[in-house]
Amino acid sequence: MSNASTIEFSTAQGPAGSLTATFTGVLDADGAGRVWTRAVEAVRAGSGEVSLDVGGLSEIDGVGLGLLVALKAIQAEKGATLAIHGLPSALQTVIDRYDAAKLAELQKPRQQDRAGFVVRAGRFGWEVMRAAKGVISFVGECCIALVYAVLHPWSIRFKDLARQCELVGANGLGIIVLIGFLMGLILAFQTAITLIRFGAQAFVPNMLGLAMVREMGPLVTAILLAGRSGSAFAAEIGTMKVNDEINALVTMGLAPMRFLVTPKILAAMIMTPLLTLFFDLFSFVGGAVVMLSLDYPLESYAHRLFNNVSMTDFIGGLIKALVFSLLVAGVGCLQGLNTRNGAGAVGESTTAAVVGGIVLIAVADGLFAVIYYALGI
Repeated sequence: MSNASTIEFSTAQGPAGSLTATFTGVLDADGAGRVWTRAVEAVRAGSGEVSLDVGGLSEIDGVGLGLLVALKAIQAEKGATLAIHGLPSALQTVIDRYDAAKLAELQKPRQQDRAGFVVRAGRFGWEVMRAAKGVISFVGECCIALVYAVLHPWSIRFKDLARQCELVGANGLGIIVLIGFLMGLILAFQTAITLIRFGAQAFVPNMLGLAMVREMGPLVTAILLAGRSGSAFAAEIGTMKVNDEINALVTMGLAPMRFLVTPKILAAMIMTPLLTLFFDLFSFVGGAVVMLSLDYPLESYAHRLFNNVSMTDFIGGLIKALVFSLLVAGVGCLQGLNTRNGAGAVGESTTAAVVGGIVLIAVADGLFAVIYYALGI
C-alpha cells in the first residue's frame, strides 16, 4: 500500500519566464490531491514554457495522469507548451491522445448565444426539417414492418403481442368502463335537463347514441390510450435506448422496428376498437340510468337508441378508433426511439409522446369530420 505523504512537488524558475517542475514519490489519488492546487497555481503563474520532470515518481495512477493532462490544458490555454520528461512511453502515449486545445476550450465558460432573429429562425426551420425527416422515415419503416407482419404471420412474436394486448386492453378496461359510464351519465343528464323544459326528453337517446358512437367513443378512448399506453411505450423504449439495449439488439442482428415497435402497434390496433365498444356500451348504460330516474321506459330508451344508430355510424366510429390507435402507438414508439441521454430524457420522451398523440388525435378527428361530411356519412 502506497503512503500518500511520499509525494513531493518543487519548482524552479528558468530564463524568459520558463518553469521547471519536479514530481517525486507516489502520484496516486491521494498524492495528486495533495499537490493538485499547488501544481495548477504554479503552472498558471508561469509566463513561458513549462518542463515537468516525473522521472522521480515510483508510482502513478489515473488520477496522476489526469493532473498531467490538466496542466497540459492550462498551458494550451495560454498558447504555450508543456514538456514531460521521465514518463514511460506507454503512459506518454496516453497523455498524447488528449488534444490540449480542445481541453482548454472545454474549460472556458460558454458564452451566451446572441444569434439574431434570422439565424434563430433558420435553426428552427432546420430542426423542423430534421424532425419531419425522422417522422417520414419512421412511418415508412413502420408501414414496411406491418406489411411484412401481415404477409409473414409466423414472424410475429405472439408472446410479446399477447403481453402487449393485455397491457393495452385488459389492464385499461377498468378506466375505459368507468369513464364511459360517467360520460354517458353526465351527457344524458345535461341534455335531459335542457330538453325536459320543452317536453323533448325522448330525443336524449338519439343524441347520446350518435354522439358516443360517432365521436366521443373513439375520441375519448384514444386520449386515454395516449395517456396510458402511448406514454408506457415511450418510457419502455426510451429506457432501453438510454441503457444502450437498442444498440445491443442491432448488434445481435435484431431489427428494433420488428422486435419492439410492431407488437406494440399491432396490439394497439387490435385492442382499441374493442375498448371503444366497451366505452360505447357503458356510456349507454350511464344514459339509461339517467332516463330511468326520469321515469322514461327502458324499452323506449333502447328502441330509440339503437334504431337511430346505423351500421355506417358504428363502422365509422371503429375506423376512427383504428386510425387513432395507429397514431398514438406510432408516436409513442417514435419518441421512445428518439430518446436522448440524460437523467430527464425518458420523462421528456414520455411527455412528448402524450402531447404529440393528443395533438395528432385532434388533427385526425378534424380530417375525419371533413371526409365523412364529403362522403355524406
